[in-house]
Amino acid sequence: MEPDWVALMKRVRDDRDKAAFADLFTHFAPRVKGFLMKSGADATTAEECAQDVMTTLWRKADQFDPRRASVATWIFTIARNRRIDMLRRENRPEPEDLPWGPEPEPDQAEVIGLQQESALLVEALKALPEQQRDLIEKAYFGDLTQSEIASLTGLPLGTIKSRIRLALDRLRYLMK
Repeated sequence: MEPDWVALMKRVRDDRDKAAFADLFTHFAPRVKGFLMKSGADATTAEECAQDVMTTLWRKADQFDPRRASVATWIFTIARNRRIDMLRRENRPEPEDLPWGPEPEPDQAEVIGLQQESALLVEALKALPEQQRDLIEKAYFGDLTQSEIASLTGLPLGTIKSRIRLALDRLRYLMK
């Protein structure tokens, strides 16, 4: 049986419980490293980044809200953001390659449209049943494969696929 990740996070958040952190670290650090390596990081960079993600979990545990995301989704979102930061640092242009002058202003209608669409998506996600919302968050915000979600949750792969398909259908309907 899988540990109660939310209870462990709350113990870290509320009591700075090192044993609870150790349990979270033991489970999630290797998975975060694997996720980072799958997304193109070499083993050393993935290891360093996974350590940084878990340090962030400890330092920012007070920001975890179980009503907004599962523990896995929260951790993998941190990992995804760290990976993006790493890529930005790696791809930072040399000063002579930087364009001169101000960046063009984005089209305001497009910005407003994206903001409205994002707000609609947030509301549609809230309307999903918790089981479906959790799977959508793991798949799309946690960048986990359906097989990884199945092994993480202990649910059969067919159940994962069905719930995600139902959730996506419901999201399409809610966002019309």
